[in-house]
Amino acid sequence: MLEARRAGKPVVLATIVRDQGSVPRHAGSKMLIYSDGAIIGTVGGGEMESRVIASVPELIKSGRPSILHFELAEPSRGDPGVCGGQVDIFMEPILPDPTVLVIGCGHVGQAVVELAHWLGFHVIACDDRADLCNSEATPYADEYLVIPAAKVAARAPIHANTYIANVTRGVRFDVETLPDLLKSEAPYIGVIGSRRRWATAAKQLAERGMSESDLRRIHAPIGLELNAETPREIAVSILAEIVGAQRGGDGHPMKWLGTPQEAEAPSSSD
Repeated sequence: MLEARRAGKPVVLATIVRDQGSVPRHAGSKMLIYSDGAIIGTVGGGEMESRVIASVPELIKSGRPSILHFELAEPSRGDPGVCGGQVDIFMEPILPDPTVLVIGCGHVGQAVVELAHWLGFHVIACDDRADLCNSEATPYADEYLVIPAAKVAARAPIHANTYIANVTRGVRFDVETLPDLLKSEAPYIGVIGSRRRWATAAKQLAERGMSESDLRRIHAPIGLELNAETPREIAVSILAEIVGAQRGGDGHPMKWLGTPQEAEAPSSSD
């Protein structure tokens, strides 16, 4: 399980937490299930185990644990066995640590690395300039990859919990990097620059065959509109958008425009 987490591979740990009557395996039995269906261990085999494995993609997607209950008595009514017992299996998704992948270690990239570290993300810093991509010039990263931007997708461990801040120094790097990044499971890919820079990059990417749906996945220009100017202000804008993507926020102000009495009144969401 720890090896899978370090490698950025989501898994689900299935543990029998209750058994009654005749069952193939008893409470405490465990099985580790990978997203591709590979397993280590067993919770009893057969149809019941097949159903446990089949539940894994949705569990990984939601990230929420659940308990599966199985009656093993009558296949004609849909039971996965005839042993005669009952089994409850606790399904626990083990997801990779939330990660911010920062491509580009210039002024903004350094600030994004620092703020992402402060927020508790696992941080990977990438740049082709060795004098910038190191712990002295860009402190606080957990990993450093001194590679061309075009090779980041092949070398960095990108998973469904990776948020990418592409803060490179020009359109050429965006065009070289984005096609492969878009093949990943990353839920957020942001690209720094003005609207004009992004329009130029998007045009070149479209000419290379990138679809409109792929282009719409990209957050460009990156970040929330704060009229930010300094690298740290821009980093706040970027990380605010990343946290919003992670938590399902919409970025709107939370300022209350009603009366104090309305604010105190109970609502259906309380």
